[in-house]
Amino acid sequence: MVKRKIQFTINGRQVRLTVPVQRTLLEVIRESIGLTGTKEGCNQGECGACTVLINGVPVPSCCTLAVEADGRRVLTVEGLQTESGLHPLQQAFIDVGAVQCGFCTPGMLMSAKALLDGNPNPTEEEARAAIEGNICRCTGYDRIIDGIMKAAEDMKDR
Repeated sequence: MVKRKIQFTINGRQVRLTVPVQRTLLEVIRESIGLTGTKEGCNQGECGACTVLINGVPVPSCCTLAVEADGRRVLTVEGLQTESGLHPLQQAFIDVGAVQCGFCTPGMLMSAKALLDGNPNPTEEEARAAIEGNICRCTGYDRIIDGIMKAAEDMKDR
């Protein structure tokens, strides 16, 4: 088994690991680093439950090799909360009832964060497009969109 030394920043913290080259970023995040907020759903890059941001871009961590994160910044759902509290997206999801079973929530939040980082004033259509790679089996899309729009509004006031 071929292994490679990698280092990257995850949620602001530097990590150095030696990983098999075929190991996914999802496996490393959950099993080696111990951050379990990122969920394994389909394991084929179709459901969005495992979405993380690499250098600000949403990626399915189940289809991304850990070696691809070498030298980059990775943000997971655990990295949204700060010492001062929840991220506005997290609070907005709570406020509007966008969290149902919660399985899709980490991926939805990460896709929404990427959207709002690049477009702080999205339309509903842009918000829907940003999460189209994320599946909610509880059919909570309307409330999720409401949460994204509320967070955008709340973030304007900061």
